[in-house]
Order: sequence, then structure tokens, then C-alpha cells
Amino acid sequence: MALVNVDDAGDSAGWSRRNRQKTKHKIPGEVDTPAVDYEKLKWLCSHQGLKGKGDIHGESSEEAHKFFMENYHQIFPGRRPLPGIPLGNQDRSTGPQAASKTSGPQTASKSSSNLSTGVPGSVPCVKKHQDESDHPESWSHEIKEHLSKLHKERKDLDPHVIHANRIKELRQIHRKLPYERTAADNAKVYRHLKEFPLLAGQLTDKELKELCTVTQLDVWRDEDYTVFGNLGFHIILKGSVVPQTDPWIKTNNMPVIFRSPTPLLTTTAFTDSPEIPELTVGDCFGTLEKVEGREPNSKILTVLTKSVPCEFLKISGNDYKRITEHIRERENSEKVDVIQSCQNYHLWPRQSLMKLANLLHWTTYPENTVLVTEGELCPFVGFIKSGECHVLRQVQVMHTLPNGKQEKRFKQVVMSRLKSGDSFGEISVLETEPMTSSIVTATDLELGIISPERLKELDDTTRSLMLQSSEQLCGQLSEDEIHNEYIDQELKREWNQFKHGVVVDVINHRGIRPGYGKWSN
Repeated sequence: MALVNVDDAGDSAGWSRRNRQKTKHKIPGEVDTPAVDYEKLKWLCSHQGLKGKGDIHGESSEEAHKFFMENYHQIFPGRRPLPGIPLGNQDRSTGPQAASKTSGPQTASKSSSNLSTGVPGSVPCVKKHQDESDHPESWSHEIKEHLSKLHKERKDLDPHVIHANRIKELRQIHRKLPYERTAADNAKVYRHLKEFPLLAGQLTDKELKELCTVTQLDVWRDEDYTVFGNLGFHIILKGSVVPQTDPWIKTNNMPVIFRSPTPLLTTTAFTDSPEIPELTVGDCFGTLEKVEGREPNSKILTVLTKSVPCEFLKISGNDYKRITEHIRERENSEKVDVIQSCQNYHLWPRQSLMKLANLLHWTTYPENTVLVTEGELCPFVGFIKSGECHVLRQVQVMHTLPNGKQEKRFKQVVMSRLKSGDSFGEISVLETEPMTSSIVTATDLELGIISPERLKELDDTTRSLMLQSSEQLCGQLSEDEIHNEYIDQELKREWNQFKHGVVVDVINHRGIRPGYGKWSN
């Protein structure tokens, strides 16, 4: 017969009993609610001016209410502060304890750290943070003071700081040779050069992006040396220069007449004349296009180095000429390919295609845009690069009204479609004839157009070649053919509507509604 320990058996039988010796996690003890000091409560409620809820003699005075709100916390002895988050960047301590913390040995150590290293010491900051953590009365419960820590720091909007950072980054990138720079470096250079209006204002985006790959750093370490601006466009990144001639900068859209011989403003950079400005960091001089009829080392657009070393971001005139010609050839080649892809221009000679390509420029139109109206002159000759258009003709038909009467109306009929590789408008522009059909975009359209004014620049041979190669859109169709096409399209539309109506009736016959209940999926 086995003996059973009553205590052990009781412990094992009670499934809700906790074995405190085997408990792995500490359980926080219960905290009693703070007691109320009723003597303080009676003293506070007996203040003159306070009125109870059932008092019919009026409301409490503003002074009594303020006194109650300032002293009501005294009725809770041993009151603990609410939990909060200490702020390391603000000192909310008040009273003599806070005054003692901000003075004495800690203050002396902080000042000595600053004097010895030149930067704020790290140890006093840690001590200050620890002191604030030890005293909950310095904690903040304002959520707005803590949300700022979750967001990224706002960038400095000071234009002088932004300009200084831009110059600094340009200098860092251009310490590399052009073939050593990455695509990310060239993208940064492009973003920064867009902020120089004297440069960006005379270039297209394509030209500026290409030029960012060939920009280079030009360094001059000697004072009072001549820098020839006719060799390229210069942006000062470091140092300063003094213009030797006026003007010292030339842009593509600025007509300038250079006198010969070139008059000099000064022969030395260290001049006291107030009429001669000093060009500093961020200023520009030189030109992108070489001045015709002048030698590269001529005195025009020259400056003298003053504060050295001088560093310039330079765009060579030869690089600018080479890149612009390459971009122009690439664009003309693309235009020639689009024109030659049209059926009427397959057999055209290369020379005639180049003449048309020089007159063509690109434009875009959104969907459902009327390009040409039937019976009016076409505003341009169009070559479709991408997208589709509908060719519409008007037809007169009998329309039945709801009351049974019939009347004549004009309807639009889609006779054909134009897509990539098609053109229109040649005969209307060259012969000044109205269009026989309307053209409406069916999708977003990218179009190469030649205006009537530009077509007048073509020679007679090319103009006659365009007339021989072109024909009116749907110009040979008779009224009966257009009417029969309208009837066929109407029959197809009515048949599609009938089929859709039958399908909907069948689906809804048993109360099945698409988009509702189990059919919502």
C-alpha cells in the first residue's frame, strides 16, 4: 500500500495553482491606489467662492476655480508622476536642484572640453541626459515634441547654403576625369548645371545631358594670368577673376559686336577701378560657340586670375560643336526613318527626305482630339510616329424620332484608320484644297508636322514630288459606298446590343446580379 503526500497531491490536482518556485517570469506586484487626504479635501472645498452642483446661489467664481485647479493635487499624498519620455535636447528642470546641476564641476568640465577640442564635449551631454531621466518632472508629455524625432530632418532652405553645397559637390565630382565618372555623377552634374541660368538658358535638355559627360576641371595656380574665354564656357568654382575685356561672356541668344582691336579694361588683376567688377564663385565667363573670324587666343572674352588657386568648370567649344552636331544628325535620322516608313515616301531619294526632315518637328495629341475637319483646310502635313487615328466621313441618313416621325440628319462614319507609317494633309496644304474627311485621334498620338509656312521653303522639285506621291484620304468614295458602310456599321452595332441584352436577361432571370453577393468575385 503506497503512501500519498496530501500536500503534493493537492498541488498536482489543482490545475490553476501556480508553483512559485518554478515560475520563469517575474510577475509585477500589485500597486495600491493612492489614498485621499480628506482633511486637504475639506480645506479645499471650504474655499470661499466655490459652489456645489446643487447650489442655487450661482456658479463658482473664476478665482476660486483657479485656486482649486492649482491645489487639487494635494489631496493625493504620495502621488506618482505619469510616465513620460525624457527629452535630451531640452532642459525642463526647475528649482534649486536644476540650478545646482547646471553649475559646479560639470559646467567647468564642459567648458574645458570645448576649449581643448574645439567642439562640444560628449560626456556632459550624456550626464545631462541621465540627470533628466532620473527626474521624471522634467519629462514631456507633448506628442508634438516627440514626433519630430520620427521624421527626417528638414533640409536647409537657405539659398546661400544650397549654392555652397552645389559648388562643393561639383568640385568633388570634377576631380575625376570624364571617363572615370559614373552615370550617377553625370546625373548630379546635370541637376546642378540646371541651376545656372546663363548656361541652361541656351541649351536643350538633351544637349545639357550630353555635355555633362565631357565637362572638365581647369585649375590655375598663378596670379594675374590670362584665361581665354573664347575657348569655352567657364563657371568659377573657386577663387576669383577680373574681366580684361567687355563683354566677358557671350550666349547663343545674345548678339554681341566685338571691336577690332579689342579694347582692354585693365592689364592687371589688382586694379582699384570701381568700374571693373570682380567675378567670384558661381559667376560665368566665356562662350560655347567660338566667335567667327577671331583666333582662339585673341583678347576677346578674356579674364585675369586674382585669388588663386582658381578652379573653373569648363565646357570646351569643340566639345559643344561636336555634341550638337551629333544630336542634330541623330534627330534628323529619326525623322527620315519616320517619313520613309510612310507608303508614299518609300522610293524617295535621301536628299529629298533630308529636306523634309529639316522642316519637321514633333508634337503630341491626346485621345479624341479632332486634328482636321471635313470641308476645311488641313493646318499641317502630318507623319504619324506612334498611335492611331480614325478617318471619318459625313453621310445624310433618316433618323426616327421617339414619336415615330423621321428627319434627315448627318452622321459620322469611320471609313478607315491611320497608324504608324501613314501621312496626311499634303494635297490640302500644297494645293489649298479642303479636306474630304475628318481625322480624329483614337489613341494618344505622337506626330511629326510640317506647317504651311515651312513648306514654302521647299524647292519646286520637292513640292511637285510630294504632290505626285500623295492622294486624298477616301477621296474616290461615292455617296452610295459611304451610305452602305454606315448601314453595315449600324447593323453590327444593333446586333452587338441585342446579344448583350440577351446575355443580361439570362443572367438576371434567376436573380443573379453580377457584382452582388457571391457573384461579387
